[in-house]
Parts: sequence; structure tokens; C-alpha cells
Amino acid sequence: MRRYYFVFCKDELLLEKLANGTYTIPCQEEPPTEVKPWTTMLNVTPLDGIEVKTYSIDLPVTMAAPTGQPTTDNAQTPQSLESFPLRQSYYRLPLALYLKAGKCAELLYWDRNTKFCGVCGGPMKLHTDISKRCEHCGKEVWPQLATAIIVLIRRGTDEVLLARGRNFKTDFYGLIAGFVETGETLEEAVQREVMEETGLTVKNIRYFDSQPWPYPSGLMVGFTADYASGELHLQREELKKAGWFRRDRLPNLPEKLSIARRLIDDWLSVGEEVRR
Repeated sequence: MRRYYFVFCKDELLLEKLANGTYTIPCQEEPPTEVKPWTTMLNVTPLDGIEVKTYSIDLPVTMAAPTGQPTTDNAQTPQSLESFPLRQSYYRLPLALYLKAGKCAELLYWDRNTKFCGVCGGPMKLHTDISKRCEHCGKEVWPQLATAIIVLIRRGTDEVLLARGRNFKTDFYGLIAGFVETGETLEEAVQREVMEETGLTVKNIRYFDSQPWPYPSGLMVGFTADYASGELHLQREELKKAGWFRRDRLPNLPEKLSIARRLIDDWLSVGEEVRR
């Protein structure tokens, strides 16, 4: 029986390059690399009726001289396999495979971080495909999500608030975002994060869309809002820069894979319709 095998080495995903130059996930009867006796092979919900499995390897696929045949640390691998960071796989895979890869990455992250019980320290053993149970005290755990909000703030019809976070690795501007705290609604999280990071108050908070964010295990919930009052006072621990930008003078924007970019593109498209 053919199965999809999502194979990760750290944050890199093994892709199969097809004859036409496109990429997919290895779909075959046996794993595309050797599986060690101690390797954890996780079952994931099927995709289009095809079984899905995921596991990690210790060393990346490399080109071995002199034959040029790709190998891992212990097994030869077909030359059509290449490794890419999960983020970059978005631009090479069909969306359904990228989303499934994200889920696989999250499950592997959960597996690595739940080897021992948080109550008694005993070993955790898989109980179902998405749960573990402590072999000593019976404590059961499931994968957890870190929920965050992200919000596009408009001022009038032609300005949007964009910011550069201190953790941004490249020179682009994004949106205000932050994790939801216990005891608050999503809308309250929007108001709090905007006030904490910018000193502004917002109104007309509206849900836009949501997005799994497997870096490492998040759920981004997108909103739009309108500027209400206040002057920009940045939380320097979080933001390097921020400002109001007109639609015809935008800085570098987030990548297409992010809900931040979808929020910005939607705002731009609505503005075009209004001008028509």
C-alpha cells in the first residue's frame, strides 16, 4: 500500500522532485530512508484517502562521492529527494501537502517534548495517534496549540499600521500580533496586544480568517480593526519600528505563506474596489 512519508531532519522536510521539475512528498510502499529500531513513526490523518506517516532522521540527505547518489547517515536514497526548510516547502508543494507537512511537524515537535510525564516524571507512551499516557501514573496528554491573534489596523481609507518585530530575520514590515492569555477573549487579546505594543486603541474589531502556524505549534487568528485613538509609543522589547503607511508607499511585506500577507492583500484589494 502506498503511503505519504513526511520525513524531517530538524526543520527540513524531504521532498521528491519529479521529472517535470515540480515537487511532491514521497508516496510509496516503504519509507524513503532507513528507519532505525528506535525511530518513532507517527500516524497522521489520511490525505485524499492515502495513509500519512511522519518521522525524523538524525542527519540530512547528502550527496555522496564519487557516485553522486544521495545518502542519509545509514542508507542510500533515490536521487530525486531533496531537503528544504518547511517554510520554503510552501513555494514548492501543493497547498494540501504543505498544510499536512505542517501538521506532521507539529506532531513530531509534540512527540519530542513529551517523552516524560510532567506530573511524576515517568515515561510517556503513545496511547492513540494523538495522545500519550504515562506508564506510571496514567496521566494523559494531547498536542497543545499556542493561540495568537494578528490584526490589521486601518486609519481612514488609505493608511495601515505596519511594524518591524525584533525577531524578524529579514527587512520586512508585518502586523501587530501576540499570544492570547488565559481568561481573555480573542477580541480582548487584540485590544491588549495593540495597546501594549503601540499605545493605540482600536475599534470595529472583526474576524478575518485563521491559519495553522507550525513554527513550532501555533494557530494564528486574524482580525481587522480601525484606529480609534492614541499616539504611537512602541514596546521596544517587541518592535523595532512601526508607522502608518499609505497603500502607494508600502515597505517590504511578509511572505505570501502568512496570514499577515493575506490581510494586507485583502486591504489593498478592497481599496482598489473603493477607488473604482
